Amino acid sequence: MNRTDPQPREVEALVERAQGGDSTAFESLVRHCYQQIYRWAWVQTGDPDDADDVTQEVLVVLHRKLKTYTGSARFTSWLFQVTRNAALQHGRKVGRVLRLKRRATEVAVHDSDDADEMAQLDGAQAANVVRTLFQELPIRQREVFDLADLQGFSPSEIARMLGMKAVTVRANLCKARRALRGAILERHPELVEE
Repeated sequence: MNRTDPQPREVEALVERAQGGDSTAFESLVRHCYQQIYRWAWVQTGDPDDADDVTQEVLVVLHRKLKTYTGSARFTSWLFQVTRNAALQHGRKVGRVLRLKRRATEVAVHDSDDADEMAQLDGAQAANVVRTLFQELPIRQREVFDLADLQGFSPSEIARMLGMKAVTVRANLCKARRALRGAILERHPELVEE
């Protein structure tokens, strides 16, 4: 399991101390959560630079609004929602047109590669192909796939984080896996082991 929240009690203790004004506890909380926030931001935005921007915004919100966290849900669930909202705001700021233009350019460059080059893909290039296909999934499927298959959260935990039913989580996870597998088979059959 790749989950980066192995000690929820320790995190909750840091949150309580930080809410009480302990700046050292807040710094420790930020260090503990930074990579998780960045990962969630990257899943939401699909771009490392945008993920950096969203992560910084989340840290500002965390500093300003940590006192609004009541403890009624796990801190990571609350933090996920803060990250998700920041990513949505960032997406509105950047504008859908700019992202579509950039994506179209990437697809055009990717599609112009020789078949021979694709046949010689190494592990890093194969990962880039999967990453590109992952970004083509609808946002809900990307979220569920990342949380379940890459981070190790259970469907019930994901359901709480995303505010949906566990059966809906499973359905989206199935669709995401099927879409990725289908796209790999269709576009890059050389990546599939025989």
